[in-house]
Formats: sequence, C-alpha cells, structure tokens
Amino acid sequence: MKFKILRFKKLKSTNNTAIRIIQNSNLKYGMIIAENQSHGRGQYGRRWFCFKGNLFVSFFYTLENLNLTLSQITKLNCMLVKKIISKHYKKKITYKRPNDLLIEGKKISGILQETINKINKKFLVVGIGLNLVKNPIISNYPTTNLNDLINKKVSKKKIEIELKNIFEKNLSKFLDIGVGKS
Repeated sequence: MKFKILRFKKLKSTNNTAIRIIQNSNLKYGMIIAENQSHGRGQYGRRWFCFKGNLFVSFFYTLENLNLTLSQITKLNCMLVKKIISKHYKKKITYKRPNDLLIEGKKISGILQETINKINKKFLVVGIGLNLVKNPIISNYPTTNLNDLINKKVSKKKIEIELKNIFEKNLSKFLDIGVGKS
C-alpha cells in the first residue's frame, strides 16, 4: 500500500481536504500536506493553532481490509508519530489519551481521527499536527516545539517522508490483502 502525496500551499484544514478528496475521487490511500492551514481542528471541535513551518498532514485510507478496531488504530497512530519524534528527540515522550503527545508535560503533537462513509466503504482520516518551529501559548495548557527542545532545525520534508514510510509499513502489516496491494 502506497499513499499518494497531495501537497498544498495553504488549506483551511488538511482533514477537510482529505474528506473532500474521499468523497470526490476513487483514491483509497492519500497523504495531504499543507505548508499552512487557516482552520486546523483538534479533538472535540477545538482549534489547532497553526504556525508556518510546523507540520500539518492528514492521511486517509480505506478501513475495509484492516484488522484493527478504531481504538487500536488510534493508539497505533499515536505510537507511529511518537516513534518519528523519538528519532529526533531522545528523551521521554508520553502519550496522553486520546490523541496527544507530550514532552515534559507539554503538548508537541495532536492527532485528530475521523471516519467517513462513502457508498459501502468506510475511510479513516488521520490528521497530525506537530509543532516543529513554533508552539502556541495557551493558558492552562503548556506546549512546546521540536526545534526548541533539540536546539536545531529539523527538516519538515524529512519528517513528512518518515511519517509516510512508517504509516505505509505499519498499516500494511494489518491488511488482509497483503503488502503492496490496493
């Protein structure tokens, strides 16, 4: 299984764009990447603060042959993002249910999952926000970013490629139809 990359300069939301693509195409696997987004969404309708240079990505894929529950997929997706961050930051990264990753008690990443039905197929959209260069200042909710933590700039393109590769590899493990088929 390979994700088709769809790259945009600016979007309202990578998840909204993924939903629109699911509804208007026959694409089963996609990765939406935005340089910036103006109306990023978080869990429970909260706003995801978007700063240029941070990572805004949504994966979408059909659930028809996936042998996992949504709860298992949620945890798996968080662990995959955590694994990518840990390639760059070697200290402890914690998982806070249902979808946040924290470093030293400060949020660095959030994941928003949404299921979409199209005819007789069910799709999952996995939106990932990762504070690479700047983090929002939110009262009563500390945040951080990767560049400040490691005191050097991390390539956003490199993170995008690492995410694509790890999602393809790990999701293929759970497909009934086998690796490389669609």
